[in-house]
Amino acid sequence: MSVKIPATIDEMQAALLSAGYVADRALSTVVSLALKMQRPLLLEGEAGVGKTEIAKTLASMLGRKLIRLQCYEGLDVASAVYEWNYAGQMMAIRLAEAEGQTDRARLEHDLFSERYLIKRPLLQALESDPSAGAPVLLIDELDRTDDAFEAFLLEILSDFQVSVPEIGTIRAAQPPIVILTSNRTREIHDALKRRCLYHWVDYPDADRELAIVRARAPQAPEALTKQIVSFVQALRGLDLFKVPGVAEALDWASALVEMDAVALDPRVVHDTLGVLLKYQDDIQKMQGSEIQKILDSLK
Repeated sequence: MSVKIPATIDEMQAALLSAGYVADRALSTVVSLALKMQRPLLLEGEAGVGKTEIAKTLASMLGRKLIRLQCYEGLDVASAVYEWNYAGQMMAIRLAEAEGQTDRARLEHDLFSERYLIKRPLLQALESDPSAGAPVLLIDELDRTDDAFEAFLLEILSDFQVSVPEIGTIRAAQPPIVILTSNRTREIHDALKRRCLYHWVDYPDADRELAIVRARAPQAPEALTKQIVSFVQALRGLDLFKVPGVAEALDWASALVEMDAVALDPRVVHDTLGVLLKYQDDIQKMQGSEIQKILDSLK
């Protein structure tokens, strides 16, 4: 069931928190504005800081359907918007030939109808049932695509419509809630940015990260939770190829709970570094006395 959009920024922040997402006021503000203004929201930041989770939380919080388009290099219209069921069309042609059907105009009309149209995420978001509330459309990791796909998105994000040559223009009866994310492996073009509200999602400070871990990993003992947050915050101050994000901190908390750990010590940290760090050079850099140095600094 669709839920009313929170009226104020404070209500938005509280609603996100009740849905399990600990957002600061700046993020709550831009999310609130995006919903009220019906504008796409572009979220940039390092991997693992919670950009994708915002879309998931909004869908859950508002009782809306989540439609996700995972971007990748080479993504095209057929994978993102629609394609025709060519196998089904060929079968229909052969059946028509076998039955001696000669009305080519009617056959062509039938072949290029919605019966054979395979709807991909972007088209699904435009054709959703307005009575159920606008869906949340997550266009995840947009920076992985190319310039051509970004240019194609401009029509959809400007007018919330898409052109299917064989059928015509399909317009959204109610614009979806659009969240775009980027890890900034390349710059998103200005033309697309102008159509969006923008927010940089940074690593949280210690207090907010502590609240996040408490909310998302409540099974972890309080003392261990504080040590986890302090250790991860310390790692982010080191010269690593990829410092751990919030996602890795939550994974680490879950892993330590599974190991029945109640406190951090050099052995348990060494054995679980692969949960926090994803590059061998970073793991190697933390071997030896580095772990002990951080643990000593936390006392």
